[in-house]
Amino acid sequence: MQVNTNVAANNAYRNLATTQNDLSKSLEKLSSGLRINRAADDAAGLAISEGLKSQVGGLTVAARNAQDAVSVIQTAEGSLNEVTSILQRMRDLAVQAGNDSNNEQSRTAIGTEVSKLTEELTRIGNSTNFNGTSLLNGAPENNGVLNFQVGADGEPSSQIQVDLSSANVLSVVSALGGQSGTGSAFSVDIATADAAVQRGDTAFFTSTGTDGTVRTIETAALGTGTGDFESVEAYADALKADAKFSANFTVTVDRNAEGTGTGITVSAKDGGVVDNSGTSNLGVTQNGAAGEAAVMGLDFMSADGANDAITTIDGQISAISIARAELGANQNRFESVIKNIAVSKENLTAAGSRIRDTDMAEEMVKYTRANILSQAGTAMLAQANQSNSGVLQLLQ
Repeated sequence: MQVNTNVAANNAYRNLATTQNDLSKSLEKLSSGLRINRAADDAAGLAISEGLKSQVGGLTVAARNAQDAVSVIQTAEGSLNEVTSILQRMRDLAVQAGNDSNNEQSRTAIGTEVSKLTEELTRIGNSTNFNGTSLLNGAPENNGVLNFQVGADGEPSSQIQVDLSSANVLSVVSALGGQSGTGSAFSVDIATADAAVQRGDTAFFTSTGTDGTVRTIETAALGTGTGDFESVEAYADALKADAKFSANFTVTVDRNAEGTGTGITVSAKDGGVVDNSGTSNLGVTQNGAAGEAAVMGLDFMSADGANDAITTIDGQISAISIARAELGANQNRFESVIKNIAVSKENLTAAGSRIRDTDMAEEMVKYTRANILSQAGTAMLAQANQSNSGVLQLLQ
């Protein structure tokens, strides 16, 4: 008989400690609802579930991004709907002006209404924005392209680009013969290969604000390399790329009915009057008086002029209709993206749940077993501690 080492008690204690550890883990899983509460519970499962968690979180934000994209498109398309209505009214007036039953005063009145409608087109183009981002003036701050993150990772496939350059209302105004906003319209004649529009040259712009403040900037060398700019678009892109110019001015490309770039329109971001008088190296010619809101180029004073106006307006109605169709197609695409994200999020959430969540019924069985064993182990440890008490009989 031994009293210094109680093997039975040590064995009961070891089993009780194991049972207590199992009981503690079961309580933790039942209280948290998670099967994996620390990496030691399931190292591989934790790594997989954290990756799935990142995906689910990213898809949640991506779904909101796609919904914001729908809102942006709806904002732009809503304004373009009114632009179409204005153009249709202008067309009706042009058809009316084509009738020689109208006298000079009647045709002048028609021209006045069309001029005011053109001013409204200019206002719509300059004022339509979403959270400060311009939508219908070629979006000069991002070259007319908006990027929307609709995926959970950094792959190119997780982004969708929406090109708003075709929804440029200011280019419609220019095509109708008007000027955009309070800035002056300028034309660049690339065909003349004027030395003033060569790559590497700088450009000067001056704007006069409503409070009389005059702001003059000189761009850095435009473009790279040597030689003439090959197109109006290339010249406009070079201006957009200049930090000083972009901070103070916007530029859009004027196009004819065929969509060919014929010039540029420069406007001051502060609404001031743009001027380039006295500069010899800009390579542009000012059209019309600075600060005029709209100078109509449509002729309603004769039947032939009215017919030409109808053709011009028809071209712009077609261009806006194409832009609206493209926006509608993009909206449908984003709505499909939202539905797809919802399905992916649901499936990934279920996958993560299967890996990380506790099976409450199974864990409750384990807890009950561990709880009973804990009570039994405690009782047996007490018995084991008393097992050697018989030695006292020998010592009496």
